[in-house]
Amino acid sequence: MLSFPAADVPDEALVAGSWRRGAGAPVETVDPATGLAIATVHAVTVEEVAEAAEGAARAAADPGWRSLLPHRRARLLHRIADLIEETAEQLAALQTADTGKALTETRALVASAAGTFRYTAAALETAEESITPSRGDYLTMSVFEPVGVVGAINPWNSPVASDAQKLAPALAAGNAVLLKPAEWTPLVSLALGRLVTRALAELGLPPGLLSVLPGRGSVVGDAIVRHPCVGKVTFTGGTATGRTIAHAAADKTMPVSLELGGKSPTIVLADADIEQALAGVMFGVFSSSGQSCIAGSRLFVARERYDAFVGELVARVRKLRVGPGTSPDTQVAPLVHHRHRDTVAGYVDLARSEGARVLCGGSAPEGEAYRDGAYYLPTVLDGLDNASRTCQEEIFGPVLVALPFDDEEDLVRMANDSVYGLACGIWTRDHRAAWRIARRVDAGTVWINTYKQFSIATPFGGLKDSGLGREKGRDGMRAYQRQKSLYWGTSDAPLPWAN
Repeated sequence: MLSFPAADVPDEALVAGSWRRGAGAPVETVDPATGLAIATVHAVTVEEVAEAAEGAARAAADPGWRSLLPHRRARLLHRIADLIEETAEQLAALQTADTGKALTETRALVASAAGTFRYTAAALETAEESITPSRGDYLTMSVFEPVGVVGAINPWNSPVASDAQKLAPALAAGNAVLLKPAEWTPLVSLALGRLVTRALAELGLPPGLLSVLPGRGSVVGDAIVRHPCVGKVTFTGGTATGRTIAHAAADKTMPVSLELGGKSPTIVLADADIEQALAGVMFGVFSSSGQSCIAGSRLFVARERYDAFVGELVARVRKLRVGPGTSPDTQVAPLVHHRHRDTVAGYVDLARSEGARVLCGGSAPEGEAYRDGAYYLPTVLDGLDNASRTCQEEIFGPVLVALPFDDEEDLVRMANDSVYGLACGIWTRDHRAAWRIARRVDAGTVWINTYKQFSIATPFGGLKDSGLGREKGRDGMRAYQRQKSLYWGTSDAPLPWAN
């Protein structure tokens, strides 16, 4: 069994199949719960990105990989899943140390990553190409071929699951991948790189099919996006960075998939099951310490239930247990980094200046146990207009803004008054109202009487400034391929002008 004990924390980059210390600046990774350094990872340079991209292009073109039959390529995905499951506890512990997330969550994320590889392997083996209807003396068909080299750029909030969500379909589609982890949280991506390189070696496949390239996004990510060998970029992260990538991709006429920010509404109608809604609203925004693009950070409650619902919500939020991710009792873990905690605190200060009432939270917790960690109390605000910056901008922390609504028209107007369109939650016993609102709200995913439930089999993505394209589902692999049409003549007669 592979192991990643403290003495063997992965701290080398993977460049075109070669493990090495990056030639760039050192970046210290820090445990958000304690403020203590875990490891020092050296960033790769632009030259090393170029080396990785050129190595990936060679690996992607290798006949032994490019012509590998789907069921044999699926063996690679299953083997990676096996190795993830064998090292699940080590991977979960590493991600908790690197991101601060609770172990209960990181264990679930590791299991999800293994499941993503297995689902994608099954989808690969059963994927079909198509024969299209003929309109003449020929047979037509569509086939799908790999892009070649894929640049996969991921955020810091859920590295192992995000990595799998891009790696599995990109490899299944026959590509090589340049994986760029977030600067603050590279360790799990590097650990996953070890597992993938082991699987590649066991199956005799080119080691350059994966590179893991740590460093700053403005340097390493930009070099990946702009390298001529890279034929597609898939990015999860902030909207501003996504726009920058889209502009660079346009210059290359290169396809991109962008999973960006959110400011998702969660809606409590007057007839909702209150116990179910209270638990769902809290889970929707305070799990992951609010560091989730789909967090239900804008709460809309029917005015006749508003005071009672928000009052009970605040009472329960005050009881949430804040602590280190390693504690089994923790419900709200530290934020990923002290700088990010300060950004969240700055947004709460902004809310105060905009006239918000801080109903609970609104500061870092006090006490010796919290002194060195990047902690912030789960916070509920109200008294703001939906047009305020606090209600419009993504905070990415444990901060919920509550607003009343008068009727369905008022609700839909406010819910859609956002540049984002990623997710939405609806709590109601009225299936007709749920259907109407779900269809009217601008969101790529709508949960009804549940929240933050995911299936790798169900497409995911956003509208407006929340992104472009879809991941997951049976068609998720096709996003990493190019479609080619073939015509096969069936007539012996010569074409016109043959003589």
